[in-house]
Amino acid sequence: MNFYILTLFPEMVEDTFHTSIMKRAAEKELISLTAVNIRDFSENKHLKVDDYPYGGGAGMVMQPGPVYSAYESIKEKAKGARVVYMTPQGKVFNQKMAEEFAKEENLIFLCGHYEGIDERVLEEIVTDEVSIGDYVLTGGELPSLVMMDAIGRLVPGVLNNDVSAEIESFHDNLLEYPQYTRPVTFHDKEVPEVLRSGHHGNVEKWRREQSIIRTLKKRPDLLADANLTKKEKQFLENLKRENNK
Repeated sequence: MNFYILTLFPEMVEDTFHTSIMKRAAEKELISLTAVNIRDFSENKHLKVDDYPYGGGAGMVMQPGPVYSAYESIKEKAKGARVVYMTPQGKVFNQKMAEEFAKEENLIFLCGHYEGIDERVLEEIVTDEVSIGDYVLTGGELPSLVMMDAIGRLVPGVLNNDVSAEIESFHDNLLEYPQYTRPVTFHDKEVPEVLRSGHHGNVEKWRREQSIIRTLKKRPDLLADANLTKKEKQFLENLKRENNK
């Protein structure tokens, strides 16, 4: 997986990207990051890349020329890449989208600043508009990093245990079950007996049920699209009846 990011602040992205799991994955050449400084493509001697908006209004708008030239500089390397523009107006990012993007070989992230980017270049190069939530940030760098982390960890080999990526929160549209480690007793609370039993079937059943319980309690909106067996659907219905008593 090759990530390309068009940004005014490449150091902000590179410093954060090259830590923890992403750093190890990059060292193994499982993923890569190329940060392109849009300012390098300014035609202004002061490296200015923004100007006043036509029609008036507050703030400045990023000019189309430098953005397009930055994109052109990596287009051949990133053949067939989807161009993801980080904007509050985009579709809200979720785990299903992460799984979809993880199937790509190359992804380009476009980070705006100020009041945004000239619409003409967006219409020409952007394939996906994505938001990480209904709030406004200073620029697209942090949302891009969030997406790269979520996508990158789904690339085979990135996690030490690939099963981890399959059973974490939002797998089958369910939240993850509770996790425990040593010691067995902490503040008079014990690790559930089933997890110490060594019976893998019972452990798996308990974990699935706990995921359903937790999702019903914390994110019931997810259950409409949850992938449940017939028995699990019955378990959920029983839970709802109990809660309504």
